[in-house]
Amino acid sequence: MRSRLTFILRYFVILVAVFILQKPLFMLFAGDGQSFSLSDCLSVMYHGASMDLSTAAYITVIPWLAAVASIFFKKFNPKKVLRPYHIIVAILLALVFVTDISLYPFWQFKLDASVFLYLDSPKEATASVSAGYIAIRIAAIAAYAILVYALLNRTTPKSFDYSPRKRTLPALALMIITGGLLFLAIRGGVKESVMNVGRAYFSENQFLNHSAVNPAFSLFSSIGKSKDFSKQYRFMDEEKANKILSDFYSQGRDTILTEKLLKAQKPNILIIEMESFGSTYTDPKDPAYSFQTVTPNYWKIAKEGILFNNLWCNSYRTDRGTVSIFSGYPAFPKASLMKQPKTVEKLPRLAEAFINSGYSTHFLYGGDVNFTNTKGYLITNGFRNIVSDTDFSAKEQKTNKWGVDDAITFRYLGNRLKELESPWFYGFLTLSSHEPFDVPDKILEDKVYNSAAYTDRCLGEFISSLKESPIWDSLLVVILPDHNFLYRQSYTPDYFKCRMIWTGGAIASPGTEISTILNQSDLAATLLAQLQMPIEDFPLSRNILSPSYSNPSAFCCYNNGFIVADSLGAIAYDLDMKNLTFASDSAVSKAKEETGKALLQILSEK
Repeated sequence: MRSRLTFILRYFVILVAVFILQKPLFMLFAGDGQSFSLSDCLSVMYHGASMDLSTAAYITVIPWLAAVASIFFKKFNPKKVLRPYHIIVAILLALVFVTDISLYPFWQFKLDASVFLYLDSPKEATASVSAGYIAIRIAAIAAYAILVYALLNRTTPKSFDYSPRKRTLPALALMIITGGLLFLAIRGGVKESVMNVGRAYFSENQFLNHSAVNPAFSLFSSIGKSKDFSKQYRFMDEEKANKILSDFYSQGRDTILTEKLLKAQKPNILIIEMESFGSTYTDPKDPAYSFQTVTPNYWKIAKEGILFNNLWCNSYRTDRGTVSIFSGYPAFPKASLMKQPKTVEKLPRLAEAFINSGYSTHFLYGGDVNFTNTKGYLITNGFRNIVSDTDFSAKEQKTNKWGVDDAITFRYLGNRLKELESPWFYGFLTLSSHEPFDVPDKILEDKVYNSAAYTDRCLGEFISSLKESPIWDSLLVVILPDHNFLYRQSYTPDYFKCRMIWTGGAIASPGTEISTILNQSDLAATLLAQLQMPIEDFPLSRNILSPSYSNPSAFCCYNNGFIVADSLGAIAYDLDMKNLTFASDSAVSKAKEETGKALLQILSEK
């Protein structure tokens, strides 16, 4: 007989040990002959450990339930009850691990739900490998499954120390506590973000990041996320859809300039992604408030810099907006590309473009950088130095529900920029103007507008301090929102319309206003063109200051619909209702509807 707590602990530890030992095996057999140091191997084990703990906790839930049941049934035999479960777990883990090692050299990404797309064609899927190759994998799966089964079955007792009725409650209480700990391990801790694949990312070497990822977690967490959008969005003939997409994105596909906005040849660049700073904050519709009271510093900076007053957000969430800004890529209605590691690896990379031009790359976010796979995305994009909540003191991490308050991160950023060696490319995501809108100071009565006013004041103080610094003369600061304010939204074109500001000593014409329509995703090509850097790697981003950008337009997506806008007007189309919910001009609404459908259809196939 054995105590229930000992059984659960041993079971959990065995699984964790199995997962940790998988990592050097993956590096050895899937590494394509690369050599790695002991330090690399230990780093992979360390950074993947939290995901291993989470996966092990998931699997341990059924044995935990069996242990709880045994409290009430004296003749309960856990070994007999759990034996089928051990067989299933052992086979599944063996299949996942061996398949991951086998497919990685071909796919170059961790095993995910896309593997199921090939199960209906096993002959084609195995056509390029020999019978010997398959036989070795089958033998490896069998050996692995037998080993895991033996370990799990051996640690499972035939019975537990039976608790007399008077000890039932203490035994149950202990198991409830144990269950709570398993839940925390599954979740990945007590922070806002739950466990995700990006939590394991830590290196510039993507193979090391992939080695740290638990393949079972990668596979099962991707089920339901990796949808075949090419079948979901089918509206028209392929040739017609491609023609529409080509017309939409072929504009501005060069670095020719109608206007040069920068006077510095190789400026330092800071992109400030302002949480929710769309028109709700910068152009309040509430009669009790105005932009003079809510965002006076924002408008002061706009008048002194270059104001793009016709920017359209690609989407309505931070993870979507971040991808549009730093990958120059449109958003989808319901899918978050950032949450799909395989997709992230295929996206264009703005930070990497600057690395190739000799810049160092940095990113600052005062919150949990693991949220929605943000860390994995940033590392893949090319950000080499990432600072987040855990880099601040325990006291500072509690200054906002989401992490570190904007005043602290703006102050940190101001000091850090003065220490960096030029040239550098820096991204910064604010957070205080996000629900629940709790900020240290009361500037306005309305809680939402107060949070915006607070962040606006932090921004104003930050820009003022930069102006007094020597770095100002060679600095370009780009200020734009991730999306509009989420909780007062209406899915009409006005919701997605916002603004962008370029400021800093590097700009050539302060006080300029540009009214050309553009998306967040057009920042990449527009910025790179100003620096005369290549834009070919950003095929869906447009240089809006090129003479070839002849029909300025925007494409935006919300929960299940899209917006298309140009100089003639805008439409909103609901994919559930299958009709227009808004049209500013009925004469051009049909063409815009076709444009949105074509873009969604072809983009979903990429």
